[in-house]
Amino acid sequence: MAFTLPDLPYAKDAFGDLISAETFDYHHGKHHNAYVVKANELVSADPALQGKSLVELVKSSSGGLFNQVGQIWNHSFYWLCLSPEKKAPAGKLAEMIDAQFGSTDALIEKLKAEAVGHFGSGWAALNLDGDQLAVTSYHDADCPLAHGHTPLLILDVWEHAYYVDYRNARPVYADAVLNNAIDWDFVAQNLDGNGANRADQPG
Repeated sequence: MAFTLPDLPYAKDAFGDLISAETFDYHHGKHHNAYVVKANELVSADPALQGKSLVELVKSSSGGLFNQVGQIWNHSFYWLCLSPEKKAPAGKLAEMIDAQFGSTDALIEKLKAEAVGHFGSGWAALNLDGDQLAVTSYHDADCPLAHGHTPLLILDVWEHAYYVDYRNARPVYADAVLNNAIDWDFVAQNLDGNGANRADQPG
């Protein structure tokens, strides 16, 4: 079975000017799709890889194949982290955020600083490390799963994620998305182990 481009969980124009339909056309329809196409080409050329799930390949591959499958997973997870409806953390997640960072605003500022300070392309992330929340970032196609990390939230900081709408203003993009477009319900599902597997695909 070939990997497929997952449907977006919302309409492309659902975010208005925050994330434009044009950005989704290019980011999802062109960039994400190109990773899917290339991964399928590489897997189809090697019988030993066929039948492995996306997560299996993220955890076991390297080089060119890792770049493609890592980006498929990262993007699939990223779409799920977004919500056109502004939300706020609740329950256990909110309690952990308050205990560690003092407030959701303080966590968002830390995530924004990680995103803005990340040199070059990659991803800013909120992970679960034991019983603690951890803010980190990954370069290029690197992926939380490749390091055994438990991802709760990731933000794309490749230029193709924001250049249509924000040009080179990564800080403005990070601030806008983190403050207005995070699906904190999905983040909470990942905290309970019920969300991240939605970004996987069978081989």
